Amino acid sequence: VQLVESGGGLVQPGGSLRLSCAASGFTFSNYGMSWYRQAPGKERELVAGISSTGGNTNYAASVKGRFTISRDNAKNTVYLQMYSLKLEDTAVYYCKRPGNIWGKGTLVTVSS
Repeated sequence: VQLVESGGGLVQPGGSLRLSCAASGFTFSNYGMSWYRQAPGKERELVAGISSTGGNTNYAASVKGRFTISRDNAKNTVYLQMYSLKLEDTAVYYCKRPGNIWGKGTLVTVSS
């Protein structure tokens, strides 16, 4: 079982990024998936979640309207599209599957 995040990087405030999480080793379409983030000196927090079919999503209040979670079950991949990025979005972003399965994370730095 493996989750591998990609797509992080340095972006200016107001910019956009799309994160990807490639899953392997399990039946991806059977599981809801989530994105979490951990900023320096802060606890890890839930950013967004999506049901196994993609029909239901939920977001943290701090990102609602700016971030969009989606998935492609044919590609075993979950995405996090981030718009209007703010300095406070700087964090390591993690993909998570139920059963406490985590990726290693991808760093997003929002800076001018």
